[in-house]
Amino acid sequence: QVQLVESGGGLVQPGGSLRLSCAASGRIFSITAMGWYRQAPGKQRELVTTITSGGNTNYVDSVKGRFTISRDNAKNTVYLQMNSLKPEDTAVYYCNALINRRGYWGQGTQVTVSS
Repeated sequence: QVQLVESGGGLVQPGGSLRLSCAASGRIFSITAMGWYRQAPGKQRELVTTITSGGNTNYVDSVKGRFTISRDNAKNTVYLQMNSLKPEDTAVYYCNALINRRGYWGQGTQVTVSS
């Protein structure tokens, strides 16, 4: 059974920073792409950023220059460093990974940006 477990969400003031982590566990043979999505209240889930096994990254325009995705292949873990946070970044953030050629989701972690 493969699982993705996220951590690191919370409440932060505008301009602040948070770091999310997502660790994959279970019977893992390969992990290709990993990424983060988010879903704000009343909105559809949107792709925020992805990273390939080779380290190639993509970001949605709204987070470019503020968010950084990285991964530790030895630990089967992906990270999301979020800086200069804005109220519009408030959402539930979900980790997603292609593991053993199947897609998996984490349970989600709440990020709230508010003064």
